[in-house]
Amino acid sequence: MTGAPASAAGGSGATPAPRGGKLGAAAVNQAGLWNIANILTMARLLLVPGFVVLLLHDGGYDPVWRSFAWAAFAVAMITDVFDGHLARAYNLVTDFGKIADPIADKAIMGAALICLSWLGDLPWWITGVILFRELGITLMRFWVIRHSVIPASRGGKMKTLAQGVAVGMYVLALTGPLATLRFWVMMVAVVLTVVTGLDYVRQAVVLRRHGIEAERAADMEAAGESAADTRSAAEAER
Repeated sequence: MTGAPASAAGGSGATPAPRGGKLGAAAVNQAGLWNIANILTMARLLLVPGFVVLLLHDGGYDPVWRSFAWAAFAVAMITDVFDGHLARAYNLVTDFGKIADPIADKAIMGAALICLSWLGDLPWWITGVILFRELGITLMRFWVIRHSVIPASRGGKMKTLAQGVAVGMYVLALTGPLATLRFWVMMVAVVLTVVTGLDYVRQAVVLRRHGIEAERAADMEAAGESAADTRSAAEAER
């Protein structure tokens, strides 16, 4: 995720030292829409409908087509890692990336979960838990964004990895012990999803409370300074 989902494009990074003189400086300073991080994010968005078509082709039970779908899903997960790294490392953070990256993350994951549940491979309650958490956290981001940004935690990264591995295993037409293993991998992903979601809510509430308190303190300080200036002006007129 350029995201999230850390998303990564929403983060900040120091501008690296220019390489190649003026050409290097221009490449760093011109972090417009068409940079490599945003291109990877857009490619991930374009992969979503292709992934759905591949997964549902021929009724959704052809092992060959599901392997193709898995390849598309894997590419999407890999670009999620690289676009965020590039955005932070080379100061390619843009407003488009901040918005599009988390959308791309949730689009590919949501499409996979819904399709798998629709095919009967994945219980709907698992899809509901994960999607509810992801949607809720997205709304929480907007709730606290004016006060602070919660950094990606180790638990959040583990959650993303577990979800990606579990969903990828469900996309493949696995049988036998591997089919049993993927269920337990998914259970780990669900637990991490719930635990990290609750922790995110806790952090969001604390940050918002501290942000409101800081705003009130700043307003009181500003009011005190204004009153002092008014008194000084009145005394100067005497």
